[in-house]
Amino acid sequence: MGGISETCSVCGTGFEVQFRYQMEEKDGGFSFFCSQKCLEKSQLGGEAGAALATCDACAKRFTPDLVSQVLYVAGRRHYACSLGCRTQLVREAKGVRLGDIAAAAAVPAEGLPSTRREVPAAGGARAAAEASQPAAPERAGRPSAPGAAAAPAMRPAEPRGQQGAIAVPVSPAGGAKRAAQPPQRPAGVPRCLAVFNHKGGTGKTTTAVSIAAGLAARGKRVLLVDTDAQGNVSVSLGAGAERSLYHVLVMGLRVADAIKTVRPNLDLLPSNETLAAAELYLAGRQNRDRVLSDRLSAAAADYDYVVLDCSPSLSLMNQNALVLADSVLVPVACDYLSLVGVRQVIKTVKNVNALLHHPVQIWGVLPTFFDGRAKIAREAVSTMTQHFGERCLPPIRQAIKVKEAPAQGQTIFEYAPGTPAADDYLTVVDRIIESRERGATGSDAGAARDQGSWSTDRPGAATERPGAAVAGA
Repeated sequence: MGGISETCSVCGTGFEVQFRYQMEEKDGGFSFFCSQKCLEKSQLGGEAGAALATCDACAKRFTPDLVSQVLYVAGRRHYACSLGCRTQLVREAKGVRLGDIAAAAAVPAEGLPSTRREVPAAGGARAAAEASQPAAPERAGRPSAPGAAAAPAMRPAEPRGQQGAIAVPVSPAGGAKRAAQPPQRPAGVPRCLAVFNHKGGTGKTTTAVSIAAGLAARGKRVLLVDTDAQGNVSVSLGAGAERSLYHVLVMGLRVADAIKTVRPNLDLLPSNETLAAAELYLAGRQNRDRVLSDRLSAAAADYDYVVLDCSPSLSLMNQNALVLADSVLVPVACDYLSLVGVRQVIKTVKNVNALLHHPVQIWGVLPTFFDGRAKIAREAVSTMTQHFGERCLPPIRQAIKVKEAPAQGQTIFEYAPGTPAADDYLTVVDRIIESRERGATGSDAGAARDQGSWSTDRPGAATERPGAAVAGA
């Protein structure tokens, strides 16, 4: 870890955070401990044996004097006055963590979690009720009979092909309630734009940097967020990364303390290899798909546009990026394999809408590395135009200057202004601004048609001709 200097919450000593135990999230904030001794003192509330803690199972006040009386669930500290209370807390934790609910019903083909969980029919009703309120510990005196508290909240279950099990819908309480709210802006109007494609080598980072820089050059305040552990955005802009998205997600650093202004009107929230460790942190969190949204939403409201550079994978970090975004831009290299890969992007966006209850849609498909002399490139653009209509943006013409610009730490507009590729990216920038100003891009019916035509559930998805990569789907 490292990279952050903090003050110990117990003794006030300044130190550099090096280990995970030295930080703890509690009551909406973070506490820091310079040593195991200070951590132990914090767990006791002061001097050893002098303070009382409240049991999170029965609400009894007691003095913790055993290691087993302090346990961590989803990164938060809990107290148990007895072995029975500890067992109860552990059992409840297994039943209420939304992250576990998603993991238990994950869709293997798309790699995205479902919002439903299989639970045993016996005693499953209580776990369903607790799943809607993950932060509320059970207190003494609450009904303990299975179904006693959950019956009013239950809806008819749907069979999932497993005898003796019921499918438990997640209640729209807590974080799920926030996600189920209608979008705050018309569909198709990009403000928080995720540049996303499962396939690598399609020009995602170059596109994200160029669009963000172009919007900033047009006088818009832009926040560029790098959600890829490779950290190529910082390299492309010639910016260092002392504090990064990892520190915001895991260490609790304020967004304002991690961003840096790299160009006029353009702020960067960088990433580096430490972001790979954040996946483990996210996996153990409640509402694990919305951590990035929770951390960045307030800061993002101060900008006209937010651009997210996503990694080429089906990762938990990408799920977080799509939940934060309201629109998706899909760069597609003008070759056959990239065309085939677009279908998976469509499926992912559908699952974010259906399973994570977040309204996000594909705003545009951007052909990249276009060489008008190549037949495959012309056919690829023709195919995308046929199936996406206006959502297929004008292609970005291939140019060696685009590859040379990052080596100089410059954008294409700084390194080679007036070149065809720079003009092409400015055309996309103007389309984004125009669509925002007029309130929508295309019709919702057109969006449904475009996305539906790329389904991979039908046979014949893979063929020999570039055009058939879509038509056969």
